[in-house]
Amino acid sequence: MLRAPLPFITALLTAGLLAGCSSTPEDKTAGWSPNRIYSEAKDELSGGAFDKAVPLLEKLEGRAAGTPLAQQAQLDKAYAQYKGGEKAQAIATLDRFMKLHPASPALDYALYLKGLVNFNDNLGLFSWISQQDLSERDQKAAKDSFESFSELATRFPDSRYAKDARQRMTYIVNSLAQYEVHVARYYFQRGAYVAAIGRAQAALADYQGVPALEEALYILIQSYDALGMTQLRDDARRVMQASYPQGAYATGTVKAKSNPWWKFW
Repeated sequence: MLRAPLPFITALLTAGLLAGCSSTPEDKTAGWSPNRIYSEAKDELSGGAFDKAVPLLEKLEGRAAGTPLAQQAQLDKAYAQYKGGEKAQAIATLDRFMKLHPASPALDYALYLKGLVNFNDNLGLFSWISQQDLSERDQKAAKDSFESFSELATRFPDSRYAKDARQRMTYIVNSLAQYEVHVARYYFQRGAYVAAIGRAQAALADYQGVPALEEALYILIQSYDALGMTQLRDDARRVMQASYPQGAYATGTVKAKSNPWWKFW
């Protein structure tokens, strides 16, 4: 049997090694200083190239480990992930930052950004494309957002982000209460009166001083009436009249909607 000469085998191995090395992506930041990496990453952020900014900021985290610049890189990476639609990654980055740097002067910003990541202006209430049952919609993100903003407002009441956080908290509470009322109305319109009562009671128990509670009481009254529970109906009516004496439901001036919300579902 013929055998290849040793020099030939060595040459083949060397060629293979070189080919493998050539396939390794070149690190263009190899000779860059941390400041230059940060400058390039900021340029990508400013230009909206969030997917390009993230790997640069990850490089910077490693190169500047243990310095304030590395902490800034983490926060900027979380922001880039958030703006790039990678919400789960952004939350993970922020959680890691807060665990590693509990005394950071930027902790208020980290909490604020975490609240923003979970914040959604419509909180999932009106997704006309989806055919999912409204009662199955998960409001966990809204509640997580509220918790982050609440922690920020409590721990850092004088933070530059505290005022906006409080405003968003109010919006979230109003929206979550309205969500419960939407679900209660959804059940009521389908004749599921016990379920409607449960959701209306949940809104009344969990939220105070929000506009949606008047309708929650109204749904409660109508549901009790449909079930023939007259004593509970009358009790709920007295509460509504005492709480909202001039309200549209108490005075019977509610206008019928020409295009009821539940017909979209």
